[in-house]
Amino acid sequence: MRPTAKFSLSFGLVTIPVAAYNATDPTAAVSFVRIHTADGGRVRNQPVCSLEGTEVSPDEIGRGYRTDDDAVVPLTDDDLDALPLPTAKTLTILAFVAGGDIDPLQMGKGYYLGADGPAAAKPYALLRDTMERHQRVGLGKIALHGRETLAMIRPVADVLVMQVLLWPHQIRPMTGVLPEGEVKVAANEVRAAETLMDSFGELSEDDVHDHYREALEEIVAAKLAHREPAFEAGEERPARQVHDLMAALQDSVRAAQRARGETEGTEGADGTAGSGGGARPAGRTATRTAPRKSTAARKTAERQPAKRAAAGTAKGGTAAKKSAAAKRTGTKGAGTKATGSGKGAEKTAGTARGKAAAKQTTGRGRKAG
Repeated sequence: MRPTAKFSLSFGLVTIPVAAYNATDPTAAVSFVRIHTADGGRVRNQPVCSLEGTEVSPDEIGRGYRTDDDAVVPLTDDDLDALPLPTAKTLTILAFVAGGDIDPLQMGKGYYLGADGPAAAKPYALLRDTMERHQRVGLGKIALHGRETLAMIRPVADVLVMQVLLWPHQIRPMTGVLPEGEVKVAANEVRAAETLMDSFGELSEDDVHDHYREALEEIVAAKLAHREPAFEAGEERPARQVHDLMAALQDSVRAAQRARGETEGTEGADGTAGSGGGARPAGRTATRTAPRKSTAARKTAERQPAKRAAAGTAKGGTAAKKSAAAKRTGTKGAGTKATGSGKGAEKTAGTARGKAAAKQTTGRGRKAG
């Protein structure tokens, strides 16, 4: 990269020669050109002199300052270089503050600052490491592109970055922006919103990818190839007006958890999502757990006739043994009673096996349906 400017960074009595490089690439953003819709011809911005009505070449264009009475005073580069500004060639750090003290609304264009020459390497590293250790950023002023501006110096990885700041008077007031009247937010709504915030995961590479640019390039390619653009089917988020804020928060928590493949938790006493997962209405939980219980009960019911049949068979076997013993001892009444018991047990076992088979057939019919 080519440096856009060279100046010195003043840190007390330490002076560090630096070179500034553009940290952003505006050409990477999506841009359009103006065309004549009738024939597709380019519509260009051509510099034209307001007095002569003729096009002016770039080497004939200079600077001018417009006064309050709409007069224009020409200014040359020599005039700007003669300004009595100590910031013309030096960025003097005026204070070190916490990074959170800087209003993000003031942040403008960013520049990488590189050490300009071998002698600047050590003081450059000293300033960078000291700011990193104390978690501070430097504030100063510098003249860039013919105008003085505020600047913030901060360490990013192993590089010092200069962020141009807007002057406080360039930040517009917030008059007319705030909602009219007092808005009251309930405590359970705040807790539900906090749960929703916690349910958001880390940013992925796909989140910070410019999908709009890719889609636009696909449309252009399709038009050149005289075909329809091919887009992947994405999930369309329904746009609806929020009538129940609490329900919308809970639904959002569940949607975020489903998107990450997490299991949903249960609701707390106040209706907010629990720490182990998301919010779930009690009715939905009962609906999902009921089939599991009925299936388990059906399997248990199918196993019980078989157990009864086995018990009946065991009793029948015991009665038969008693009958044989009674015959050997000559006890006729006991033998008759034992034989009767054995027949009854066999009959009970047969009936139980028939019922079990019928229930199994019924269960299979239900599953198939």
